Amino acid sequence: MPQFIAADTGGTFTDVTVYDAESGEIRFGKTLTTYGHLVDGVVAGIGEADGQVADAAWLRHGTTHVINAFLQRRGARAALVTTRGFRDVLEIARGNRPVPFDTTCRRQPPLVPRALRFEVTERIGADGTVVEPLADDDLLALVPVLQAAGVEAVAVSFLNAYANPLHESRAAAFLAERLPGVYVTAATSLSREWFEFERSSTAAANAYVGPAIARYVAGFSDRLGREGFSGTFAMMGSNGGVMPFEASVERPVSLVESGPIGGVIAAAEYARRLGLERVIAFDMGGTTAKCALVESGGFAVQPTYWVGGYEQGFPIRSPVLDIVEVGAGGGSIAWVDGSGRLRVGPASAGSEPGPACFGRGGEAPTVTDANLALGRIGSGSFLGGRLTLDSDAARRVIRERLSAPLGYGTDEAATSRVAHGVLDLATTLMAGAIKEITVARGHDVRDFTLFVFGGGGPIFGAELARQLGIRSVIVPPQPGNFSAVGMLLAKARLDIVRSLVADLSPDGLAALSRVRDELDREARQAAAREFAGEAVTLSWQADMRYRGQRHSVAVPFSGAPSAGALREAFEATYARRYGRTLGQDFTPEVVGLRVAAEGDAARPDLATLGALPEAMETPRPRGSRPLHMRPGGWIEVPVWRRADLPSGFVVNGPAIIEEYSATLLVGPDDRAVVGSLGEIALSTSAPGAER
Repeated sequence: MPQFIAADTGGTFTDVTVYDAESGEIRFGKTLTTYGHLVDGVVAGIGEADGQVADAAWLRHGTTHVINAFLQRRGARAALVTTRGFRDVLEIARGNRPVPFDTTCRRQPPLVPRALRFEVTERIGADGTVVEPLADDDLLALVPVLQAAGVEAVAVSFLNAYANPLHESRAAAFLAERLPGVYVTAATSLSREWFEFERSSTAAANAYVGPAIARYVAGFSDRLGREGFSGTFAMMGSNGGVMPFEASVERPVSLVESGPIGGVIAAAEYARRLGLERVIAFDMGGTTAKCALVESGGFAVQPTYWVGGYEQGFPIRSPVLDIVEVGAGGGSIAWVDGSGRLRVGPASAGSEPGPACFGRGGEAPTVTDANLALGRIGSGSFLGGRLTLDSDAARRVIRERLSAPLGYGTDEAATSRVAHGVLDLATTLMAGAIKEITVARGHDVRDFTLFVFGGGGPIFGAELARQLGIRSVIVPPQPGNFSAVGMLLAKARLDIVRSLVADLSPDGLAALSRVRDELDREARQAAAREFAGEAVTLSWQADMRYRGQRHSVAVPFSGAPSAGALREAFEATYARRYGRTLGQDFTPEVVGLRVAAEGDAARPDLATLGALPEAMETPRPRGSRPLHMRPGGWIEVPVWRRADLPSGFVVNGPAIIEEYSATLLVGPDDRAVVGSLGEIALSTSAPGAER
């Protein structure tokens, strides 16, 4: 029987999950990320999980390769070919000042410098008609210029091509034929929406990372082939679905948040099974912490992603799961700034050299070092004992790099005090991210359940809940490999968007119906190519606004809705977002249609993920260890092994529950109960939770 494998390559660890279809067993592997050759860490993780690459029916892979290339500006030498007169769209952008009162604020420079942005004669009107034919002579003259410039990639983005991609497609094919070995991409192959700056930015970004991703994916596939792999290789897309590796080479910007998505998918599955209506999916890894909202078993997908933030970054017009990320992970470095203040992140020790306690040459104190120094994680139980942690090294770097420079001294009490300060700062940073995705969007954070995973999520879960006023925390089985688990549960998915402007009159609804029929055919044809015969489900959204507004909201619908049904759905969505509607005197209009096509491949049952022991006898703690608490200092607390705990078992705090990939800290007034799916429900004493 075949195996199904998922691999998540993070900044510090590479997580692997292997599902054996015959036995129904799920096995896990976790290795340090190998930066020189990332596939080596994946292959090692598969071996650790007793997986056989040659027996795999498919392998799904999530990576931070694309986002890292953008943030670190490690991309191809790319050129942009655009309509005459629009060479500087990338630089002009929206012409606004996102931070109006900061006179020193500057946007990051475009990915394509002005010297590599070229114009050709052509023009498509806003209605899709050809105003001026594409000048082939301009394109032909451009070929030797591009060759002399040594470009590795070319993006083609023409004005109004969203309404008629004829010129763009012709130009891209023309250049690809005459520039062998150069990666060529067209904006309309990525987005058929208006917003010329966003489309041009997306095309430039796709060209910027295209050559490297093509090499990366090809090298990954070749290595798997040498290991005997003959199944289907797919990548985890930022939209919450998997995509064939060929599609990821064509649309690498679709992988911009490939890494964190899996955990949110798995959290949504658990929320549905546990009957949880409102969940905050919180993932703390080695480098960053991420959070997303799961409501009614689903998660939101945003049409635009800003690399580097809205104030200074650039947009990618591609569906990305609505996620907030902050530079606070287990490897985040604690440091003292020029004003003598303690800071945490965003720099990370990663896996090379890693935290000081890893014993791999790291000399910077990290969040993991602080956890170890306070006894919150065990020196001999990390990764099942495969990586012994040096608590003396952890306390030494905290003492020398933080406690002494801050003026607290170098004794043990000062070291513990500063270690708590490091964790307090990390908790505050992560709570801020959760507030950004809840409170800042009109939600009461106390109405949610906190669902924590990642290697660091469980150890911070109770503290985050208390700070936010949340009473309930859920810790799934195997939290440290949870993103890879989500990749096993993910469905194949593709999103197609089309801009149009239509009111709710009979003529407007007829235009809406025509575009919907076109998108239906296009989505089903694309799914037939990419989903390998899986059954396909389509879901629809209309981008709607009141006439005269710039911003729109996504309104779900099905079938062929009437004007009344569309207006009712729009006003309900608008009221949830803004707290009110504008009334009957204001006319709603549709400015875009979105369709998401999902496949339906076989997936493992969640019950197999958290296989629980039979309650033969009452479990006992595996031991105890000193834990530094505030107030009170060092106390001895029991240490439980999660695999020993049957369904219904209760652990009262203070206590520690350890497993292979994570540690759960149960506070003095907290209560942990093991659920039927292997999850642990943690009830916290959260101030402010009662209203």
